[in-house]
Amino acid sequence: MRTRLYNGKEQIFCAWRHRWVRLTPEEWVRQQLLHRMVEQLGYPASLIAVEVAFHLPSLQGGDEGRLIRCDAVVYDASLQPLLLIECKAETVPLTQKTLDQAITYNRKLNVPFLLLHNGPQSIFVTLNPDGTNHYAQRCPGYTDLLRCE
Repeated sequence: MRTRLYNGKEQIFCAWRHRWVRLTPEEWVRQQLLHRMVEQLGYPASLIAVEVAFHLPSLQGGDEGRLIRCDAVVYDASLQPLLLIECKAETVPLTQKTLDQAITYNRKLNVPFLLLHNGPQSIFVTLNPDGTNHYAQRCPGYTDLLRCE
């Protein structure tokens, strides 16, 4: 990963967005995770999108909702969303609130898997069709993830 100091601020190059971005604690966690997923877990870099933006409909209806950005989304070979990733800075614990945030985003994407990550901790969630969830402490490799779908 490449970093630089630009106008007195630290930046990191995001290979997925093809540009330099501000190096925040959350961005550092995100970049570390994505590079590890590609280099060690076999996730195709071309099937990962960062800061995926979409309108989340209001629960009350009547308006177009709000624009949100999820940290990253992994797609399958047919470009269907497969895994939603929500990152937090290392100092931010993964809580029910973090899971609720990812589940809220998933109302739009309808992925079968969620990954919550803050550096030292990961929670991988399989969202079963019957409404139950299965939790694991690590993210599987891409090939294993496709087999679980």
